[in-house]
Amino acid sequence: MDRVTSKPEIMSGKPIIKGTRITVEYILDLLASGMTPKEICLEHPQLTLEDIRAAIEYANKLLKDTEVYPAQAATL
Repeated sequence: MDRVTSKPEIMSGKPIIKGTRITVEYILDLLASGMTPKEICLEHPQLTLEDIRAAIEYANKLLKDTEVYPAQAATL
């Protein structure tokens, strides 16, 4: 997790890859759109495959620590 950081003055505090202004959210969006980690690194040469893995690991840990409660269906 050394590769991911968050500072209020950078990207409104969203988690980013250290030394960049590339957010974990943006990396996940690229992956969800179908880009491979290698393609992301080619498009953003400041990123490494380890950075992409760190973003995925960060999101995974965040979700593991999140409790989800089912929403109650509204009755009309």
